[in-house]
Amino acid sequence: MKGLPTERYPRSSPRLQKKKERLFLILILCLPLLFVSPVSPAAQDYGDRDIISLSGTEDILSKLKGLSLDFLMEWKGRVYIVASPTDLVRLQERNIPYVLESDRFYRRLFSETAAQTSLNGAFHSYAETERELMTLAQDHPLIARVVDLGDSLEGRNIYALKISRNVHLDENKPAMLITGCHHAREWISVEVALLFCRHLLENDALNADIKALIDSGEVWVVPVVNPDGLEYSIHSYRYWRKNRRNNGTASFGVDLNRNYGHMWGYDEVGSSSDPDSEVYRGTGAFSEPESQAIRDLFSRRDFRALISYHSYSQVILYPWGYKHDPSVDEGLLAGLARQMADLMRPVNGRDYGVERAGDGFYLTNGDTTDWAYGEYGVPAYTIELPPVDQLYGGFFNSEADIQSIFAENLPAMLFLLNWTVSDSGSDLPFRSDSPKTDTKRKPAKIKSPRR
Repeated sequence: MKGLPTERYPRSSPRLQKKKERLFLILILCLPLLFVSPVSPAAQDYGDRDIISLSGTEDILSKLKGLSLDFLMEWKGRVYIVASPTDLVRLQERNIPYVLESDRFYRRLFSETAAQTSLNGAFHSYAETERELMTLAQDHPLIARVVDLGDSLEGRNIYALKISRNVHLDENKPAMLITGCHHAREWISVEVALLFCRHLLENDALNADIKALIDSGEVWVVPVVNPDGLEYSIHSYRYWRKNRRNNGTASFGVDLNRNYGHMWGYDEVGSSSDPDSEVYRGTGAFSEPESQAIRDLFSRRDFRALISYHSYSQVILYPWGYKHDPSVDEGLLAGLARQMADLMRPVNGRDYGVERAGDGFYLTNGDTTDWAYGEYGVPAYTIELPPVDQLYGGFFNSEADIQSIFAENLPAMLFLLNWTVSDSGSDLPFRSDSPKTDTKRKPAKIKSPRR
């Protein structure tokens, strides 16, 4: 959009720019098709994945170790998994009984989607997110700026919204990063990120506390880390998780939240080397342009805290995720998480659990929060949004719940942002007890020493 405060790094190559121009021409020619009713969700291709449930006994859970499965939830003594044909074979080889649950889940999906005005209803598509960010920057040009971080595999822009006083100047203020939609199916994570942007911008002139935060620091929000996956989950397969990498093995997708550089590929439990797996980590750390975009942004700013939004489970997770052991900053990480949970509870009465990620149901390696803490020494949190289980919607949050879920997360975001711009944030040293593995990173410009 001409005239809008948008910057970009890195810039597209001339070849990619020409490709985008051709795609734009095709879009113009196809505009009449945009007014045709959307495809029925029943016509979506759910591929070869099945949703299954297993007994949650210790004996069964011990047999699951090393399988790198795509866990949906644990509910009423059973574990729910999105399983590929390969997963099913592995379960059979280990004599692990399971129950097919796909029909029950998909029937619920169809009934809920039918009540919406479109396939994604009030939830933002990629194009709608783009328009929202551009509008916010246009309406608040002195404190909001859209930054194009680079391109996805399929050529979509990965956008960040920078919010700060004197937003066009490079003042290197203490910054907090918020991300959404690493995993395509987790639509509610986009909404919380976008609503936080709107809240800050619309209250800058009305709320002295928010004005002080914008004066003192920077907020960077990337609502859609995985734009290709998001679009695929809307139009083709609602349970899609990964990006859209063609792995060349009749499988698609890399799990972007297993593609970060810290402890990437640590074992076959917290991620998988199998391209068919839902937690496939890719061919190397930061092999994907989407994770590269976050890496490069983080290396250029003085980030002191990070929240990565996901769904679902209603829990705040902190490092380590790649192992069961606590970090040397366990007290700080857990303490900040508990304060956030305490602030969230009174809003709607919902309790968010607080857990070290590696103490939960499964381990993860190569994820965003372990990387941010392990490489930069900053508090980093995965916040799994409501609901607690599939009975209350699972990934398919009600449109009516978007605002209430944001409202209960707002005080936690403001609290961590206040911590970020205060002296507490500047005093945090790099004390990670895990060896640094991200050798391509550029050191952030910081005021306090970090080893």
